[in-house]
Amino acid sequence: MDITLSSKKQAWLHALRLRTLPLALSSIFMGSFLAAFTDGFRWEILALASLTTIFLQVLSNLANDYGDSVHGADSEARKGPVRAVQSGLISLVEMKKAMIILAALSLVSGLFLLYIAVQDWKLFLLFLGLGLAAIWAAITYTSGKNPYGYLGLGDISVFLFFGLLGVAGTYFLHNLSITAGVFWPAISLGCFSTAVLNINNIRDIESDFKAGKRSIPVRIGRKKAVAYNWTLIIVGNLCMIAFAWTHGAWGCLLSFLVLPLMFSIGKAVQTKNRAHELDPFLKKMAISTLLWVILFGIGLLFF
Repeated sequence: MDITLSSKKQAWLHALRLRTLPLALSSIFMGSFLAAFTDGFRWEILALASLTTIFLQVLSNLANDYGDSVHGADSEARKGPVRAVQSGLISLVEMKKAMIILAALSLVSGLFLLYIAVQDWKLFLLFLGLGLAAIWAAITYTSGKNPYGYLGLGDISVFLFFGLLGVAGTYFLHNLSITAGVFWPAISLGCFSTAVLNINNIRDIESDFKAGKRSIPVRIGRKKAVAYNWTLIIVGNLCMIAFAWTHGAWGCLLSFLVLPLMFSIGKAVQTKNRAHELDPFLKKMAISTLLWVILFGIGLLFF
């Protein structure tokens, strides 16, 4: 293991996995940049959407720690970083209580967001349903009797919630309308976010196989999973070009400054076979995605 947890405080901080937050916030920022581009931006929507997303992401992280410990993916055979429950410093009961608290915080924050953003009760109920689906998805990825992450469906969930729904939903809450062009950068974010999950699953391919977790890399093998990773990076950037072309917004090509970093990550995933060597590139892909979004937004609004 790369990390040894020596105290409960350290275990809780590790369980929160704060390094995942830049990726979670990327779709909120992208939707907000697009809203500003169409003069529909509202600061209160950005703040509340960001807070709700943070709660949901932390809930997902805790649920992942809990679920993998219950189902055996976090066993002694696992070569990635040690998990909080796996370390023995946090019990399953304590982790479950923390999950309930985060689910409640996500719900309250989300309800307040909808109260501020939406006046029509039909829209309110629609977005409430999407919010409850996000909470359900965060919890059941690796938890419950039939966690969908163990069936190889995590990629679809990440693509939807971190990409299409995250970007388009945030844009709609700002503007209370939607345009087809929003979905180009939404697909980009979905691809990049799925790449982060794919790198994680490539890292854990051996332990996931032993635990019966049928992730995409387990199903198709490492070589094809690496090709899949390259596809996600390339398609994500091609969709940005499509947005620039269809909207005449060539300034957003500023995000191409991150392309060398993304390509270096893709190359590392292709050449590095040990779990501890791959682990840093999860964080690098998440941060590069956030940088991509920020440069996209700067180029979109100021160039």
